[in-house]
Amino acid sequence: MFKDNLIELRKYHDLSQEELADKIGVSRQTLSKYETGESLPDIEKCKLIADVFGVTIDDLLNYDKKSGENLGLGVPPKGKHIFGMVKVGDKGQIVLPAKARKIFDINPGDNVLILGDEGQGLAIIKEKGLLDLLRNAKNMPL
Repeated sequence: MFKDNLIELRKYHDLSQEELADKIGVSRQTLSKYETGESLPDIEKCKLIADVFGVTIDDLLNYDKKSGENLGLGVPPKGKHIFGMVKVGDKGQIVLPAKARKIFDINPGDNVLILGDEGQGLAIIKEKGLLDLLRNAKNMPL
């Protein structure tokens, strides 16, 4: 997966092998070996590559766009997530994927606010996060 992610990210960011190699301090030939799977970068080079593309090291190494939960999309930017599809029930209910609940610390009994923008879609905000945001806004000088 690493080599496929590396190639996809490099092309998406419109970088040649030589340009990316310069950014991470390796030769173009070394980068080519990363892309063919002949060799793997050390952890420091992985961090540099992830930083250049604004992705996590974990996603750089392990992201599988062919998995059903990723909808065939490429490696997401750091802090952005694709949790997969959920089915809307008869009464409009959805089940948040376990990974989303874990990352955002959403537990049974928590209150969430649903926001909507007809152009951009829906957003879910935890009650605590909203209260913290409002408290901070109230304390900001005008």
